[in-house]
This record gives sequence, C-alpha cells and structure tokens, in this order.
Amino acid sequence: MVDHNPASLSATQLGQMADEAVALLEKLIAIPSISKEETHTAALIQEFFQDKNIPFHRKYNNIWAFNQHFDPKKPSLLLNSHHDTVKPNQGYSRDPFQPIKEDGKLFGLGSNDAGGALVCLIETFLYFYSAKLPYNLILAATAEEEISGDLGIASVLPELPELELAIVGEPTLMDLAVAEKGLMVVDATVIGKAGHAARNEGENAIYKALEDLMAIRRFRFKKTSPYLGESKVTATIIQAGQQHNVVPDRCTFTLDVRVTESYTLEEALAELKESLKATLVPRSLRLQASKLPGGHKIQEVILKMGLKTYGSPTLSDQALIPYPSVKLGPGDSARSHSPDEFIYITDIEKGIEGYINLLSTYIFFKK
Repeated sequence: MVDHNPASLSATQLGQMADEAVALLEKLIAIPSISKEETHTAALIQEFFQDKNIPFHRKYNNIWAFNQHFDPKKPSLLLNSHHDTVKPNQGYSRDPFQPIKEDGKLFGLGSNDAGGALVCLIETFLYFYSAKLPYNLILAATAEEEISGDLGIASVLPELPELELAIVGEPTLMDLAVAEKGLMVVDATVIGKAGHAARNEGENAIYKALEDLMAIRRFRFKKTSPYLGESKVTATIIQAGQQHNVVPDRCTFTLDVRVTESYTLEEALAELKESLKATLVPRSLRLQASKLPGGHKIQEVILKMGLKTYGSPTLSDQALIPYPSVKLGPGDSARSHSPDEFIYITDIEKGIEGYINLLSTYIFFKK
C-alpha cells in the first residue's frame, strides 16, 4: 500500500501524474464548454473515470465520485472545480479551442480558469482513491460556475454528505484564499414624469438618476474586512428614454455590488437603500461572501505549512457551498477571461504536488 504522506510522492510519480493531467486538459480545451453547453466535456470526464474503473455519478453536466473506502461515519472533504468556460472574447489571436504548447505554456480557453485546477484535483483524487483514510474524499467536476447557475454545484450538494471542508479549485497561484467577496446585482429604477422636450414640462428621470449615480460614486460601506477590505458598489448599465423629443419618465440602472464577509447581502442592500432614492431590487441574494470560521482545523494546517493566505475579490462556487471552504489552484486569476488564455505547464505539476501536500497534512494532522 502506498504511504500517503507528503514525502511519499516521488518525482517520477509526480511527473507521470502531471503528464496525464496535461493530456486531459488538452482534451478539455478542444471541446467547447460554454456555461450551459458542457455536455461533451462532462462526457469526457465520465469516460476518464470509466477508464480508471472508478464509479461515478452524473447529474445534469456534473460528475462526482467518492473514494473507494467511503464510510458515511467519517467526515468528508470535497475537491471541486468546474469544466465550463466563458465565451471567448474578440481579442483572441489563436483558436481558443485548439490546445497549443508554446514556450512552456499551454494555450486554450479554460486552460487557466479552471481546467488546470480541475485536472490537478482529479489527479490528487486518484492518488488518494484507494487509500484507507480517516476521511472521505469526494471529487466533483461541476458545470455552470461562470454563471453561478442552478444546475451546477448547487444541484450536486444535496447529493453529498455534510462537508468538513471544501477545496475549490481556481487559479490562485497556489496561494490560499480563505475569504471571498459575495456578489449582488441590483436593478435600480427612478421614476419621473414625461413631457415635451421643447417645453419646460415633465420631470426628467435621467436627471433624478444622476443624483443617485453621483451618490454611488462617492458611496462607502460602513464596515470593512481585515481580509477583503471594503465592500464596493459600481454602476454598470443605464437605460432611459425612447425618443429625442420626449422627457423620459423612467430611468433604470444596474449596480454590481461586491460584498465582504462583514455583510450579508441583505445588510448591504439595506445600507444602500438608506443613501439612494431609486427603488432597488436585487436579482438574487444567494451569492454570499464567505470566510473560514475561526478555530477550523485548516487554520492550524495553514500555520503548520506556512501557507500564504489572502482574501479573493473574485466570485467562485465558494459562494454556493454552505460549508467551510478555501480556494486554491494553479494558474493566475489575472489571466482568467483574457484573450489567448494560458497556463504554464510546470504549474500543473506544482498544482498536483501542492494539493497532495495540503491534503496529506490535513488528513494526518495532529495537534
């Protein structure tokens, strides 16, 4: 039986795992998997587990598997990343669906966000799959992360046991995100009174909205976070009027609200309503901020391993996981959603090694 301590992973074994991970990542890149269109990448991951003789489950375009010695009496750890991507933007100079190795990089849509993390987590799961551990391990390759869809991780969680910890694979340079901002999109409406533009009549809804927009520009939330700093609100879309000679009686604008763990989304909305005249209607209150609870075992592991931690401003499936979670993975978040997306090939090996070391330390950690 393999000793699953961190020191047991040989350079040869790590190299073989990285080669397999890169090969799988190339296949994933070559299959378009825009959010809600992940059927074929789900089939590829399904086929991968079939070839390994590992039982798996599928719901919609989500694939998950349990370790060989799963025991419902044991605590459970989740390894999760996504196989959907955003649409390729117009800045691409390469075919986004053609995996190309060049200058030590692997180019292709989804290579960095979050295919690199996904294939590394899959290899990590395989490494521990047959070991008799004091924990259950669950690997979930999920869909619709880029749109926080209902048919992604949210649809899988009811099928899983309670989790002691989730490790969410995203490009973090293998630094550990222990807090993450939540997201609330708010539709704001200002009502005026229609009139003829040639006469001094009516009440221009655009001018009324400008007062709120200037207030938003100056707005500062009252509470700050030691990990994530300030919550932030940004006006991103505005619409008003139907023709040039009619004073508009209605102006709508959209607010992008990024909230730290210092607030619930409901609290942030209430604070905004105190300062704005517009009617504010949130599209959703489900993408809450997250932060590791104090005293969790992973906090002690972080100290023992000397890991670098930070608070992440970008959203992930952490927002939908109602259990303690961290975000960690190879690649750089700054390259996500960018033209000619890539990941360094050496990052795949570092990702596998980092995940295995973290899990090994966590699983066998003794105070």
